Amino acid sequence: MRDTALSADAGSLSSSAMFPARVKAVLGPTNTGKTHLAITRMLAHASGIIGFPLRLLARENYDRMVAVKGERHVALITGEEKIVPPGAKWFACTVEAMPLDRRVEFVAVDEIQLCADPDRGHVFTDRLLNARGLVETMFLGAETIRPLLQRLIPQAEVETRPRLSQLSYAGPAKLTRLPPRSAVVAFSAGEVYAIAEAIRRRRGGCAVVMGRLSPRTRNAQVALYQNREVDFLVATDAIGMGLNMDVDHVAFASLQKFDGHRPRPLAAQEAAQIAGRAGRGMRDGTFGSTAECPPLPAEMVDKIEGHQFETLTTLAWRNSHLDFTGPDALLDSLAAPPPVPGLARGHDATDHITLSHLAREQEVRKLANSRSRTRLLWETCQVPDFRKLADDSHTRLCGRIFTHLIKDGHLPGDWVGQQIGLCARIEGDIDTLMTRLSAIRVWAFIAARADWLRDAARYQNEARAAEDMVSDALHERLTARFVDRRAAHLIRRLDDSAEELLSAVTRQGEVVVEGHGVGHVTGFMFEPDAAAGNEEERKLVLRAARRALQSEMPKRVTDLETASDDAFALTPNHRITWNGDEVARLRPGPTPDKPLIEVLQSEFLDGAQRERIREKLATWLEAMVKRDLAALDAVEAKAAEDNTLRGPAFRLREYLGLMPGGTEAEVNPELRQKLKGIGIRAGRFALYLPEMLKPKPMVLRAQLWALKAECDVPVVPGGGLVSVPPPEGWPEGFAETMGWVPAGPVLLRLDVAERVAGELGHLTRRAPAMLPPDVASRLGVKADILPEVLQSLGFRLMPAEPLAEDAFGPPGPAMVSARREDRGARFRRGGRPDQRQGARPGSAERGPRQGRQDRGPNRDASPVEGQEAQGDAAAIPQPEGAEAPRQDRGRPRFQGKGGPRPPRGEGEGGPRFQNKGGPRPPRGDRRPPREDRSEPRSYSFTGSKDKGPDPDSPFAVLARLKLDKG
Repeated sequence: MRDTALSADAGSLSSSAMFPARVKAVLGPTNTGKTHLAITRMLAHASGIIGFPLRLLARENYDRMVAVKGERHVALITGEEKIVPPGAKWFACTVEAMPLDRRVEFVAVDEIQLCADPDRGHVFTDRLLNARGLVETMFLGAETIRPLLQRLIPQAEVETRPRLSQLSYAGPAKLTRLPPRSAVVAFSAGEVYAIAEAIRRRRGGCAVVMGRLSPRTRNAQVALYQNREVDFLVATDAIGMGLNMDVDHVAFASLQKFDGHRPRPLAAQEAAQIAGRAGRGMRDGTFGSTAECPPLPAEMVDKIEGHQFETLTTLAWRNSHLDFTGPDALLDSLAAPPPVPGLARGHDATDHITLSHLAREQEVRKLANSRSRTRLLWETCQVPDFRKLADDSHTRLCGRIFTHLIKDGHLPGDWVGQQIGLCARIEGDIDTLMTRLSAIRVWAFIAARADWLRDAARYQNEARAAEDMVSDALHERLTARFVDRRAAHLIRRLDDSAEELLSAVTRQGEVVVEGHGVGHVTGFMFEPDAAAGNEEERKLVLRAARRALQSEMPKRVTDLETASDDAFALTPNHRITWNGDEVARLRPGPTPDKPLIEVLQSEFLDGAQRERIREKLATWLEAMVKRDLAALDAVEAKAAEDNTLRGPAFRLREYLGLMPGGTEAEVNPELRQKLKGIGIRAGRFALYLPEMLKPKPMVLRAQLWALKAECDVPVVPGGGLVSVPPPEGWPEGFAETMGWVPAGPVLLRLDVAERVAGELGHLTRRAPAMLPPDVASRLGVKADILPEVLQSLGFRLMPAEPLAEDAFGPPGPAMVSARREDRGARFRRGGRPDQRQGARPGSAERGPRQGRQDRGPNRDASPVEGQEAQGDAAAIPQPEGAEAPRQDRGRPRFQGKGGPRPPRGEGEGGPRFQNKGGPRPPRGDRRPPREDRSEPRSYSFTGSKDKGPDPDSPFAVLARLKLDKG
């Protein structure tokens, strides 16, 4: 009959659903993400309840759920605390406080292996057998419960999840040798205090976590550890139940624990539950022993590392079908034997013991004379005994509550208020405050029963305020005692009675402890002074200095946020400085002009503070880039109106305003004019914006280029320089990208090189021309290296012709001519010399030049405008009234060997133009006699290797005339 009743009760909720509810067990060791999975699944349903083994866990996960769903939709129910909004859909509870009378889609129970606990296990077993969600039910726990769970819940699906990180044994270690971010576990308050005191003296302090702490105190203590104010945590086994902290190593101070009845050895499964707190997410963890604890047995180590433990053989059980006809009947039903194999009675719980005592009192038996009153008696006995005074005070309290409820219908408000007021005092030591917290928890549980008090909300608020006040006081006591409260002075020998060290940070950033400088603050980093005493003293002094910096760093963050742009600068190694101190580094971003900012790591900054710093620096850097590279934005805005201009503008953005390499083969004359109209120059050496050659844009471009190239920023020449010797250590391609054209022994500034090369190209477009006298000064080079510079730019310098022996007068002027092998694209992408694709090798012969038009010299012509010297493929618009394009370039200029030369204007297309109504005379007839020229002229040509000069050429005729006159 009991088996049938149990099965019917277990499926009562699911049978009401439209389809069978899914029951799933997710089992595995610690750090498998089970709890995260359950919360995610619950929030995906329309409603749900999840039960946790500790109030601390319920509160922690309640906050997580509120962050996702909001306070209006999430409830918290524990024995002492009830936050239930009217529209609550999702409930975070302790297992004992789960409202199973509420029908929800999802139900979950965490740490289900606690079914085997002899004290509380019957509650977990009851939830395992009876708690069901309408759609889905999930049980989370260790693998040890798998066989019994499958036997008791055969329809359950079982999923095993592996641990996300590795857990390994590190062996024993002294307290002074424990690595940072360690948790030391003890099993009594006395052990916790002793170890915490030793760590304070030797390692600078620790946080303390015990099960008796309120959530507020526990969170404050954990914050000390999480914020790295201290590197160590001393705790009881309360941290084993899913409390998430950044622990790298767990050290056992003892392998014995008192379970409430007797001292006993720690089980391997219990040790694994605690050791599993080491490591989080994908980060590995270690465990070991410390203090007076011996090394862990090899068998236990193997089980913990392999997550292999003996399976549970029985689960604690207590009858949940109670008989309320009277106190004796109720006691008999509580003593009923388990209905199925695998279940066993555990220890008598506190409520059972309390009922046994009250049932012996005649007054109570007289009052419990009906089913409703017996049920009420049972509810009053379930008031938890958080104080654990080991006397009959808790039994008397429950009896008084029951008497008031029967006689008065409610509890006297003044009595409840008075009891809460007695607990709301903050004087006393740590143990006194913890005892008061335990008492407040009892009265908070009573105040949470709205059916017991007329103004329950008022007393709930008073109990909560009292708990917060005592919790804050307890946190202050713990911090003062165990966190550098009485750190050692600057002496070789430690003195426990020494006063607390005084520490401060001066305006100059010097950290002073007891009048002695121990280091400096640079930015948000602390640089200790290596000469601050011996190693042990230095550690303690630096710990005091860090405490001073905890209050200094928030001020510095605020100062940085309000600082002007002049306070920030970039360094050659891509660091950002604030008032000269490095605070962040640049990282390559998605595009060269959008680098990323990474705040330098500091133990004194939390995530929110680092983000505030990053946002300020990002705003400053974005404004600087926008200001110094404003020409790029202006050009892009203009280019957006014409599709043909968008490509070059986009390429310029990629190259930060200057793309090395000739543009003759890629940019036609029409596009070149359009580009010039919006400020872009398409020259023989680069496509660029002239504004990018100014000092500030060049410095910023050098920084961004070096960041992308992952090298330090080379030194950029100062403004006003036209040519510089090639600096040592410049990376390949840096000079061309910055706008410096390699020209033999020097680098020429791009705009100057383009301008001079364009003018020389125009002068030599048909024949060698006289070298302008100011070329060397305009290029900023000495005369002795000018030939080599011009050679690199694509020109040949011809020395002056010497006078004959019997001649009188100055020698002929130096001439310059274009190197035909260098016509066209001068540089490849990146600035390396190259022949333009399709260009003919260097010689004096010139093929047809289609579309070429004559232009007069223009000394102010930019490289974009001096297109006549840039090769045969370009065509320049002809101004009105000028010559028409010549179409006879491919024909010989002379017929040769005495044949008549055709007039210049005549060719295949007829006369080129007429001069005042008649055909233009031949070119030779227009030349003035040699003696009529105002200055001497010289010429150069390259003859054939196989034939001598043509005796009928104009040059030969002039040579003969000169000889005749001589």
